[in-house]
Amino acid sequence: MAASIKLEIVTPEHVVVDESVQTVVAPGLLGEFGVLPGHTSFITSLKLGALRYEDTAGQTRYVFIKEGFAEVLPDKVTILAEAAERRKDIDIARAEASLERAKKRLEEKSREENIDFLRARAALARSINRIRLATGQEPD
Repeated sequence: MAASIKLEIVTPEHVVVDESVQTVVAPGLLGEFGVLPGHTSFITSLKLGALRYEDTAGQTRYVFIKEGFAEVLPDKVTILAEAAERRKDIDIARAEASLERAKKRLEEKSREENIDFLRARAALARSINRIRLATGQEPD
């Protein structure tokens, strides 16, 4: 078996991933970064996007990440995320409903009075990324 590293993805609610993997590629705040066994240690912020990893069987797996932090050690990657979902667990209908709600809020004419524009934009970005990831499209 090829060298592996431990990957843990944790949210405030639960552990999303806890397994040995061959590689990890994550959406860093300053750009996407990759990790192999023996990597130099560092800590960085994460942005909304898709984290992908190759499991020990060589299969590429995807996890939606809603911001957080990554700690990289030579033998372990720990992701602390506000929210995270494996590709297979994304509820496409719920994501599409969220997308439509966000679009409607952004289309309202009285933005100053009835809408938190930044929250609506963030909801729109989350929905789009979740739908892309769940349907096998290349996420942003």
